[in-house]
Amino acid sequence: MTIDELLNKWLGTEGGAERANYQMFLTELAEALDLPRPHPKGMGLGEYEFEAPVRSEAVYGGKGTKRIDLYKRDHFILEAKQSQLGEGEVLPDDPAEEPLTETEYNLFGEPVGSVQRPGKRRRRYDRLMEGARLQAQRYALALPEDHDTPPFLIVADIGRAFELYFDYAGNGRGYRPFPDERGYRIALADLASDAEIAGVELTAAETLRAIWTDPASIDPRTRAARVTRDIATLLSRVAKQLEEDQRRGRADDEITALGIEATSLFLMRTLFCMFAEDVELLPKDSFKRFLSDAEGRSDQFWRSGLNDLWHRMNDPQPVNRYWSHGDAIVRYFNGNLFSGAKVYDLPPEGKNILRIAADQDWRAVEPAIFGTLLEQALTSSERAKLGAHYTPRPYVQRLVQATMMDVLEEEWAGV
Repeated sequence: MTIDELLNKWLGTEGGAERANYQMFLTELAEALDLPRPHPKGMGLGEYEFEAPVRSEAVYGGKGTKRIDLYKRDHFILEAKQSQLGEGEVLPDDPAEEPLTETEYNLFGEPVGSVQRPGKRRRRYDRLMEGARLQAQRYALALPEDHDTPPFLIVADIGRAFELYFDYAGNGRGYRPFPDERGYRIALADLASDAEIAGVELTAAETLRAIWTDPASIDPRTRAARVTRDIATLLSRVAKQLEEDQRRGRADDEITALGIEATSLFLMRTLFCMFAEDVELLPKDSFKRFLSDAEGRSDQFWRSGLNDLWHRMNDPQPVNRYWSHGDAIVRYFNGNLFSGAKVYDLPPEGKNILRIAADQDWRAVEPAIFGTLLEQALTSSERAKLGAHYTPRPYVQRLVQATMMDVLEEEWAGV
């Protein structure tokens, strides 16, 4: 069966019970993508099969067995649904945007104001697919100890769409939309398209083949590590220049170390703004435009622009958060990262490097870049004096998982 034949047979199929259709659909999908056919249900948990058994007490608390619709060991868990749409009805479009009022809180959960921004109300179709995703995630956590949790979850709306989720934590508890919330849903018709999925650089059909055959090849953490390494190498030149400025003419090692740490914090604030902009916590492209303008402007323009932005980001009152260079009300970022923020002058080359760095996709940058730059800027003895050591991500995740997520995930699942 070819992809065109698959689409002609299944595209927009009238709704019905997924049990009657999903095995035939997925078998023909595998044939169309030139993949091995799944095995039928077996007696135990196999490598690649329909209705793979898992212990229900590990999922729902009751005795017995539940079955995964399609399971491929070390690759994915697939949960099938078929939306109850009438004949001729297509996948519903997103509802029109309407303003939503959100309360802003500080670090301690205290309300500090409210802001109105565009938003979308959650539709019935999304709730249906979300329920299937939660069920698939429960199955991942119910696998026996000799089966690792798979990197991908797939929710398949038979004849219409696939939703992809990747386990960024690597422990079955970090499944999030893949590659992001804008591109995680693949319409069945997309399998015939040559358009690449942003963030994956593969077509829809190639992406599914990779998940089926070699999920490591599209592991976003590998891409993030590469992008992070490249940007860190670039920014280390700016860090080195700032470090040399702090060492010049100073004999006191402790004062020098404190000065270098202050310049590292300056860089961290700058990088934070690049990341915040790409995830739209700052107005889209506003920080990039400022960096581009600053390349050919005076040091006074540079200092006043950054000082003004960071002062606004540190103010809990919305009325005080208008940033003139971005022509927008910026959000409040508590946690004191932007309190008393000092701006350091940079030569044109340094500003150019920051502008080039800002042009990268910061959604793909690992938070490790902050610790990497801090440790690059300080010598071993200086780090020891300040206690400025970067804690690797796995250590932080283990602590957060044990103290917070094990409690919260159960509550969220209930909600």
